Amino acid sequence: MSKRIFVTATNTNIGKTFTSQLLIGAFSRMGLRVGVYKPIETGVTTLPADGEALFQTALSFNPELASLSIDDIVTLQFPLPAAPFVANKGEKIDLSRFDTALAKIEALCDIIIIEGAGGLMVPIDDENMMIDLPRHFNAATFLVTHCNLGCINDTLLSINALENAALPYVWGLNCRSEDTSFETVSLPYFSHRFNPLFLIEKDIDAIAKALLDTISS
Repeated sequence: MSKRIFVTATNTNIGKTFTSQLLIGAFSRMGLRVGVYKPIETGVTTLPADGEALFQTALSFNPELASLSIDDIVTLQFPLPAAPFVANKGEKIDLSRFDTALAKIEALCDIIIIEGAGGLMVPIDDENMMIDLPRHFNAATFLVTHCNLGCINDTLLSINALENAALPYVWGLNCRSEDTSFETVSLPYFSHRFNPLFLIEKDIDAIAKALLDTISS
């Protein structure tokens, strides 16, 4: 079985796919064959955009993935852009389907990046939420958080959820050009509370190493 990283975020549109693409590059520079998997994508009309972006990035580093199709990378695709529970009309989802798909991808890689949908408390069905997937997959979690006003609260809530669930994790801040107030209104607290503090674009290689250390511990 390859090493597994589950990428989640404090909410939707925070930067999971962008971060996952950076991690593909970072792990590849370490000499690892990287695979990608997105168990569920909603808001799919013709092509799962996030899954396709992950697939193409991974393929550019690991040509062995060429034997796969986008349907191998994204198991469940729903047209409604909503939580899986809603997009699937509350129907139960058999998680063993994800295990079967993972096994096919893992035959071609040393490490696999699994991208969730939305945040940790997004309902998958009546029994499972997104936070249940890292344990199901036996994966280390990487939490992507934002740099807008409110990021302290959002980050601490997600970290608290991961720690209450006893899930091993690393986290980092995905700061964008428009986050002009971050250094003044949020960074002082984060710098006081956390060491090391990872900024995703700047520290992606250190993040990749920290994730490997988390998997190994």
